[in-house]
Amino acid sequence: MSRPAPPTPAASDLLRRGLAGLTILAGLIIQITQFSGASPFSPHLVGHALWLGTALLWRDIPSRNRRQAGWLAAIGLGLLLLARFGFGATIDWWAILDANTYVVAMLVGVSFIGLIGNLRGQSRPPGGQAITGRRGLAGTWLGVHLLGTILNLSTVFMVGDRLQRRGPLSMPQLLGLNRGLSSAAWWSPFFASMGIVMTLAPEMDYATVVMHGLPLALCSGLLTLLELPRRFDLSATAGFSMSPRSLLMPVAMAGLVMLFHYGLTPQLSIVSIITFLMPSVALATNLSRGPAWTLYRLRQHTLTRLPAMRGEISLFLCAGLLTQGLSTLLDAATGQDWTLFADFGIAQASLSFLAIVASAVAGLHPIIGVSVLASMLELAPGEQTLFAFVALSAWAIGTSVGPLSGINLSLQGRYDVSGTRMMRHNLGYALVMTLLVMISLDWLAG
Repeated sequence: MSRPAPPTPAASDLLRRGLAGLTILAGLIIQITQFSGASPFSPHLVGHALWLGTALLWRDIPSRNRRQAGWLAAIGLGLLLLARFGFGATIDWWAILDANTYVVAMLVGVSFIGLIGNLRGQSRPPGGQAITGRRGLAGTWLGVHLLGTILNLSTVFMVGDRLQRRGPLSMPQLLGLNRGLSSAAWWSPFFASMGIVMTLAPEMDYATVVMHGLPLALCSGLLTLLELPRRFDLSATAGFSMSPRSLLMPVAMAGLVMLFHYGLTPQLSIVSIITFLMPSVALATNLSRGPAWTLYRLRQHTLTRLPAMRGEISLFLCAGLLTQGLSTLLDAATGQDWTLFADFGIAQASLSFLAIVASAVAGLHPIIGVSVLASMLELAPGEQTLFAFVALSAWAIGTSVGPLSGINLSLQGRYDVSGTRMMRHNLGYALVMTLLVMISLDWLAG
């Protein structure tokens, strides 16, 4: 008996999603014009465009994500109203939608990398034999980790879909995908986590963060290669084989970002450079096939890929509104003198890290814990690097183990795996990585 075809979207839904994609693209373009310093547009229009796109796509957001984002926005707005009418705070209502727009614009810009061809890895070597065992697992973790530093969550689907050609994904394969991507949050300048941290701690020392974060990412891979073969039989578990050509694009992109940051546009932050560089490079590579082809790819991306980002865009925007509401209320209630910690040292950093990871296990995205923490701190320039490392570590571990993190929700929806089961299998991994983070925190604070 044949399976019924999925329902065709109504014309009104297609129009609504297309309009949402256009408004999100408009927000990106307006954000890029701000970098020139002579933009004809108000900077508030970036947030207004992104929020309008989110409102148009609201009914399409999965119910769990919609509830979480809705509560974040409602609480944030409620806190702003309390600050205004309860404590007499002066609020720029036109600017309340501006929080996290830098990061959302960066995410939208990074999405254009999908226009640069397809992933050039293969799920099996030329001889037809699948790479299995520890070697196959290493290929899966390393492939997702390296390519994911640029392509983010889309890499999980590219690699996972290739592995799925041999049959349903097994738990070791899913854990390799999960840990390979989440561990990149420790150091990748292209990740949303780094974008958030650079916005909240603009005076952080990126080189110091990478010096401590990259070894932790490598420990994540080593732990995965030591742990999973002891718990699972990998003799028939296919892994991902990555060709050297697959690394060209990530390495080239990282090199371009560093060239602009240290040479061509040193006045711009890495978040700003990524925001305009990724779409520019993607469209430039398509121009080799002519302007008509480039416009066609841009149209398809605007009408399909950008609306598909509704979940992550809504989460970041609503979390930003919550952060703004909480910080405004705290300033109004305490006269801008109260902070959670008078100083941010090793003890405070450790407590903050554990609290954010615990909230992720309970079902909150790490961005919420990081944003709330930042709103209650007054960080000195010398403390911002430590805060950044805390936030990135909590993000890397929290997204791997949290059942409602973006990557785990994506794996649940695409490959039909239980989020609770994924969390159970990652608890031991999270505990070991937490101990390593504690050691790194002590080293960094010292």
